[in-house]
Amino acid sequence: MTPSRNERPADQGSGFGDFFRYHGWLSPGVRLFRRLSFTAKAGWIAAAFLIPLAMTLWFLWSGAQDLIASTRAEQQGMRYAEPLRAVMQAVQERRQAAVLGTSELGAAQGRLEQALRGLADAQKALGADLATAPGYEAVLKQVQALQQAPAGADAQLDAHNQLMDALTKLIADVADGSQLALDPELDTYHMMVVSILRGPMQTENTARLAALGSLVLTAGQPLEAARRDRLTEWLAVEPLLDADVERSYQQGVAAFPEVAARMDMAGTDAAFDAFLKAVRQQLMGPELQGRAADFQALASQVLAKQNQLNAQVFKRLDERLQQRIDAQQHGFLVKFSVAVLFVLLAAYLMFAFFKVMTGGLQEVAGHLREITKGNLTTAPRPWGSDEAAQLMLTMGEMQTSLRHIVGAVLSGSAQVRSSSGEIASAAHDLSGRTEQTAANLEETAATMEQISGQVRQVGQRVADARHIVEANAGAAADCGRVIGDVVQTMERIRNSSSRIGEIIGTIDGIAFQTNILALNAAVEAARAGEHGRGFAVVASEVRALAGRSANAAKEIKTLIGSNIEQVEAGHGVVGQAREMMATIVGNAEQIAGQMREIADATQQQSHGVVEVGAAVRSLDEATQQNAALVEQTTAAASALADQAQRLNGEVSFFKLA
Repeated sequence: MTPSRNERPADQGSGFGDFFRYHGWLSPGVRLFRRLSFTAKAGWIAAAFLIPLAMTLWFLWSGAQDLIASTRAEQQGMRYAEPLRAVMQAVQERRQAAVLGTSELGAAQGRLEQALRGLADAQKALGADLATAPGYEAVLKQVQALQQAPAGADAQLDAHNQLMDALTKLIADVADGSQLALDPELDTYHMMVVSILRGPMQTENTARLAALGSLVLTAGQPLEAARRDRLTEWLAVEPLLDADVERSYQQGVAAFPEVAARMDMAGTDAAFDAFLKAVRQQLMGPELQGRAADFQALASQVLAKQNQLNAQVFKRLDERLQQRIDAQQHGFLVKFSVAVLFVLLAAYLMFAFFKVMTGGLQEVAGHLREITKGNLTTAPRPWGSDEAAQLMLTMGEMQTSLRHIVGAVLSGSAQVRSSSGEIASAAHDLSGRTEQTAANLEETAATMEQISGQVRQVGQRVADARHIVEANAGAAADCGRVIGDVVQTMERIRNSSSRIGEIIGTIDGIAFQTNILALNAAVEAARAGEHGRGFAVVASEVRALAGRSANAAKEIKTLIGSNIEQVEAGHGVVGQAREMMATIVGNAEQIAGQMREIADATQQQSHGVVEVGAAVRSLDEATQQNAALVEQTTAAASALADQAQRLNGEVSFFKLA
């Protein structure tokens, strides 16, 4: 029985409380049976039943044997009492013959001697067991005393009475030594009282009355006081003895009508009552009455009936003792047979239970061994509806579930193997693509480095261009101021043209050339918006014109008039040039602002390109790490495919059909 549930094994407990924690008072048995096989468990259970059963049978047998032994001891007492009763009857007959002096004395003596030999045999055989040696020795002494007693009637009567007292004492010793006096059953005890104790005493007392009464009646002489006292004593004892015998007879014999019907208790009582009446009438009256022969006949009749009744009760007692032994033996045999029968039945049922349990367990074990071999095609077939059958049904359900699980595992392992193969293939492709991407990113990173350098160079050039544009803007502004000055000068020339008449020739020529230079300077200034090289050309031309001004001085004079007109026209042109120069200056300022914006944008672009380069480098590193992870994924997918293959091989160990 495995602990199931959230239970730790009781064997791991360290304290007294832990010992009984899980199974309470069943813990010792549970701990013991957990360590034993089923055969040993069955043996312990069988022993637990057989030992008290064997002890009970032993007690029954011992009690029966004790009772049988006690009863057999009583039978020994009966075997001893039988010749003893014969001796007592022979002594009574001899006393009657000796007291009366009849011719029967010799025959009575012979019967007494024969009875004494029987008693001697009984003493030899049973005396040691019954402890009757002292009583038997006393009897022998009284027998010798009887042989030596005087021939007188009273002496013979006393000698016989003393012998009978010794015999009565001996039969009482026999009753005690054989446990007859302790008989455990009511009827046999009272039959013992009738046939061994009180019955013989009553018969002896009756025989004494008969002997003395016959002696008195035969003598025909008045009754002496001593004899009267004896008769009175014995006569007084008779009702007491008769009451004891009657009571015991009612308990031991009359309670069984079928037994009492074979005995003449009524006739014995009638003869006894008639005898006592005769004693009182014939012997105890003022005078003796009746004939001695009639008294002797009546005495012989009552003694014969009492001896017969005692003998019948004695025989019945012997039969009952034997019946008791037979009943004890038969009862024990019946009880033993019933016990053995039920033990055999229990053994049969235990063996059948053992076969059922071991057969079921072996069946389950066989299927478990098949399962360990991977065979899931078999299913246990339960016979019946006991726990073993329920275990087989549960095992069949387990096999069904296990088949489903193994099938699902097989299908899953196949899918895992296929998926892992696809993953491995995809990971391999991804690895190649990642490596290509990494290479491209490396090239991109290199390109971004170049672009970053170029952007830095462009930024530097834009910065330089911004400075040039700003310088050009300043120059344009200066030119604007110069044009303004020229305009002002032209205004002054126009205003003072009347005063320069004399020198108009020369000035006119210079103005004319200057006008031309101004126009050229304007043109060059317009062109200087891109390169700024026109100012040098204008300067050279101005220097050339200056040289020619000297040569043209003579021509100014002739031209002054026309120059004045042209000054007017030049004033208009200079105004236009002023406006154009203002436009050029505005454009130059706009260009300078845009160049500043371009420079700022170029600087920001340079920073952006640097950041993009850093991002590309980070992306390159991440791509290289991804490539390593892809390689690991590829290896893991390959390992998973191998494991799926091995799992499929392991699960294929089970047979599902």
